Formats: sequence, C-alpha cells, structure tokens
Amino acid sequence: MTFLNIMVHLDLEHANDACLRIAIGLADTFDAKLIGIAAATGQSSYYGDEAFAQGPLEQLRSDITKRLAQAEDRFRFMATPRKVEWRSAIARPADYVSREARAADLVVIGARRNGLVSDLAGSLDPGDLVMQVGRPILVVPPQIEALKLKLAMVCWKDTREARRAVSDALPLLRKVQEVVVVEVIHDESSRDAAHSRVGDVISWLERHGIGAFARVFHCSKREDPMEKLFEYGADFIVAGAYGHMRLREWVFGGFTHDLLQRSPVCTLVIH
Repeated sequence: MTFLNIMVHLDLEHANDACLRIAIGLADTFDAKLIGIAAATGQSSYYGDEAFAQGPLEQLRSDITKRLAQAEDRFRFMATPRKVEWRSAIARPADYVSREARAADLVVIGARRNGLVSDLAGSLDPGDLVMQVGRPILVVPPQIEALKLKLAMVCWKDTREARRAVSDALPLLRKVQEVVVVEVIHDESSRDAAHSRVGDVISWLERHGIGAFARVFHCSKREDPMEKLFEYGADFIVAGAYGHMRLREWVFGGFTHDLLQRSPVCTLVIH
C-alpha cells in the first residue's frame, strides 16, 4: 500500500498555503497524483437563511463559481508542474469531499481552530469529515511550514479505530526515521498491561519493516494528557478518531476533540 492519489481541500475564505505545501511535499515524496478539491453552497450551516438575504440565488451561485475558479488558479499555480487534477462543485463541502474521496488514498485538510464552519465559505470541520470519508485524513495546522519526517507518534488505544489508524498510516510511517508508540494510562497498576499491548504493536510494525519504540505515560485524571503528548516533540501524530451520532451530528470523545483542536503538528486521523 502507498499513497498514489493525494487529495487536498481548499477553503474559499481562508489561506490554504499550509495545506498546499504539505500536500505538494507528500505528492513529491510518494510520486503521487495531486487532486485539488473545493465546494461551497448558499445553503450554509453557519450563515443559515441569512445567506439568501445577501442577494438573489443566481448572484450567490455566480460568486461561488468565481471563488472556486480562484481556488483552482491558486492550486494549479502552486502545484505546477506536477500531475494534478481539479474537482469542484456547488455543494455542501463535507458531502462533496466525502463522495469524491473515493479517488484518493489520503485527504489533506486544514485544522479549524475558531470553531466556525461555513458551507458558504467552503470550509470543512475535520471531525465531521473523518467520520464520513472512509480515508485517512491529514489535518494541517495553519502555522505548519513543512511536514518533517523524523519522529512520528502513534497514539495507541486498544480499539478498532487505533488499529485502523496505524494500518492506514503505514505508507507514511515507512518514510519516517523514528516511530514511537504511546499509550496513556491513568493508573500505575495498568502499566504492565499497557507495555504488553504497545509491544505487540511494535512487533507488528517491525514485521512491516518499520522500527519503533514504546512509551507509556502515566497521567492522573487531573492532568492534561494532550500536554504530555505534545511535549514529546513528534513531527506528526497518528490516531484513531472516536465519536458517535447524536441528533444527526457527530459527538466526539474528549481525546479526538482535543487532538483536532489543539495539536501543534499535523495529525493523521482515521475512523
């Protein structure tokens, strides 16, 4: 398995340069085709019906079409002369990207730190997308200049999601100099069991040609486990995404929510 088709999402109102830099770098690393994608609709989950008060529907569609063309121009300018493809539509971004991701091995999107997601702006909620898309998603913080491939952190929890995450991350983990597999415990009595679980993961990675080492962090319920993970200094993080449906919206566990909102480095997440 490798990443031969990398899809990068472009927001229509916020800067996309960080996402584009990371996606282009990965396309070069894997000699992959790069697919740019964007979508927006006047039926905005953020602006609601007020979007239609700004002008006739045709004017809205014309404005969206213009901004999609500008996003395509930026994508092609930065990606030239690589193998590229562009996809766009007047549609709800999360739905459109989820459908079109059938053409991708990996989807690269920007982190949403202000909590505002607008269909009119063509923006995406990483948490919303990861639960629908069926592909690994690389979430890129806006301040990232490049994806370093020195140290990767695999956040382990003995669940289906974590197993899927480390499996889908194999192409990227093979490019990294060092991999650390981390489990956080809240009770010292579970340390031996945690080391046994993490040891199995390390053995599995070694059989796939990837060297790795283990860390088990104790974190009391009053401590912030994210701080321990971030302080370790990994270049990117691999993790399973956990959530469930409630009233037609995804509700995420504290770990997934904090990771997507706070990680200072790129995060590869899979549900």
